Amino acid sequence: MPFASLGLSPALVSAVARVGYEAPTPVQSAAIPAVLRGGDVWVQAETGSGKTAAFALPLLMMLAAQEERAPRPVRVLVIAPTRELAAQIESAFATYGRDLPRRMKTCVVVGGVSENPQMMSLRGGADVVVATPGRLLDLVAKNAVNLSEVLTLVLDEADRLLSLGFGEELERVLSLLPKKRQTLLFSATFPPAVKALAAALLHEPTRVHIAPEELAVPLIAQRALLVDKGKRTLLLRHLLDANAWSTVLVFVGSRHSANHVAEKLSRAGIAVASLHGELSQGTRTQALADIQSGRIQVLVATDVAARGLDIPGLPAVVNYDLPRSPTDYLHRIGRTGRAGESGVAVSFVTAEDDAHFALIERRHRLSLDREELPGFERTEVAAPVAEPHGGVKGKRKSKKDKLREAAAAAAARRGSGGS
Repeated sequence: MPFASLGLSPALVSAVARVGYEAPTPVQSAAIPAVLRGGDVWVQAETGSGKTAAFALPLLMMLAAQEERAPRPVRVLVIAPTRELAAQIESAFATYGRDLPRRMKTCVVVGGVSENPQMMSLRGGADVVVATPGRLLDLVAKNAVNLSEVLTLVLDEADRLLSLGFGEELERVLSLLPKKRQTLLFSATFPPAVKALAAALLHEPTRVHIAPEELAVPLIAQRALLVDKGKRTLLLRHLLDANAWSTVLVFVGSRHSANHVAEKLSRAGIAVASLHGELSQGTRTQALADIQSGRIQVLVATDVAARGLDIPGLPAVVNYDLPRSPTDYLHRIGRTGRAGESGVAVSFVTAEDDAHFALIERRHRLSLDREELPGFERTEVAAPVAEPHGGVKGKRKSKKDKLREAAAAAAARRGSGGS
């Protein structure tokens, strides 16, 4: 099915052709016509499925039909959980809308950087505002942005918005929007909190559910390498040399690990940067620009980068640490093998990770051969864990897990009370 058959204008069809999209993905084929019809849409699709184009293209079509005014009223509001994802959404709107008869103005409103440039960019209004909730509320309070004429609200990565604790701020944003509007909800997973949010926000929505097996995961060669915990950095260096990967995204479990691994690679003469939530926005933006341009070979990141991060042509992802949540495994490996290209995802499995990696396999219906590379054979054996006090990652609840459950329960209670 070509993009032209979805009801998009010739300008938008030429835009997607220019960026190399040959045919719409399943989520785009289902969601674009639904969004163009003007009703609410509820989309569940995994990372890498093309969700951004699924809402940006039809919304640009809608904006092109609106009367031009000065100052520009905010017609489309996109709420995203991270600064990186917000920046990429803004870039997508700019890229897809380049050939439209009227140039659309898109502004990014995120925390972690100075407010003043964002306030300056909002002078004269904007057609599209892409924002994280906290900074958006700050600028509304300072009369820098008005949301009273929003026609379409997009909640992108809704599960992450709630899991990161944006629930209260999200409620405040929703109270500022017109009651009569189109709402688009996009999420990779739909835990109870997201279901409650959908029930409260959406009116007779069109449901789009793209099952994981419909995605291009077969384009990703997945490998599980057995290794001792203390040999992981040496193994990573070996893989970089042996495979000559131009760029690699390495996932670790904590800010400390990101800095530590990056420092060891840098001492070995490898061009590397780290990416985690405690870095300044300027540093994070520079790290992403460096990996996307090829100025560095390796980006060592926490899961702040697992969703939404787009590194064109990324050949490899390495799970230096396994993700705590089995769901995040697909989000991580989905950074490679995008746009019809192939990629490889390598997971380091230490002795203490055996049970957790088996859980990841069961959740995603995988069965990967366990490999050992010469010189890096695993010698360690996992210590036995007494049952009431420990267990497999993902079964034993962390404080963060408990907080997420509490937030989900609170959202569910609010949803059941109606709105």
